[in-house]
Amino acid sequence: MAPNLILYAVPFFVLTVILEAIFITREQKDYLEVKDTFTSIALGLGNLLSGLISKTAIAFIFLYLYENFHVFTLDGSAWWMWVLAFFADDFSYYWFHREAHLIRYFWASHKVHHSSEKYNLATALRQTWTGNISGSFIFYLWMPIVGFHPIVVVIMQQISLLYQYWIHTETIGKMWKPFEFIFNTPSHHRVHHGSDVKYLDKNYAGILIIWDRMFGTFIDEDERPTYGLTNNLKTYNPVKIAFSEWVDIAKDVWKAGSLKNAFNYIFAPPGWSHDGSRKTAKQMQEEFLKPEPK
Repeated sequence: MAPNLILYAVPFFVLTVILEAIFITREQKDYLEVKDTFTSIALGLGNLLSGLISKTAIAFIFLYLYENFHVFTLDGSAWWMWVLAFFADDFSYYWFHREAHLIRYFWASHKVHHSSEKYNLATALRQTWTGNISGSFIFYLWMPIVGFHPIVVVIMQQISLLYQYWIHTETIGKMWKPFEFIFNTPSHHRVHHGSDVKYLDKNYAGILIIWDRMFGTFIDEDERPTYGLTNNLKTYNPVKIAFSEWVDIAKDVWKAGSLKNAFNYIFAPPGWSHDGSRKTAKQMQEEFLKPEPK
């Protein structure tokens, strides 16, 4: 089994959340809300607990695929294998993250991470309880089939999550331009957490922002984002936040009126509705960019 790097990092998370909170308080910034912070921590702890079983099951799925179907045998002691694994994992994360915003089924889990109206290190801990169970790991199944050992896959996933922790902050502005061009930074990720129409569904990067630049989903930080959802949940209850979208999907499917509508309520983009009563991010952006009549 791969070492649980996330669990080892918990003391560091706690220390840095406290230090950032002290700094924010001293600077009298509006970056922090105590109840919101405790909600994020509760959701993070729930993610750790739910992952005890689900991540073990996923590791065995990776192992089964590797032992029975791997195409190449990649040497884990070779430095180039780890370089390849880094790019393979980050590429996989980009597409998982992108689809988690474009397919409501995956958004139901990922929505949890976007539910805070504040943006600080504690927000990074606001993680799903259902992501592994609902199948987010399918975006990585190709890696053990190609020949990356499951331990390598799991380690790279954890490294990606650890990197993304520090970019959840408003205390760091824009960084050195060459770094900003290649890597995901607080500035880039603040955009991703914005609920402003122009910022919706942008900057999906894990570690490398180059994927967004390559696939047309990059946008630079222009003004400070408005954080949260387009329709905020208005609750600090971690259980309600963890399952809110699943409940909403069930309600929509129940009232769908047809199998086609029911399917779309599950797998169409978030905001899709059969009667046009709601709008997807794409529809909102099209309206935002539409020139005003003269």
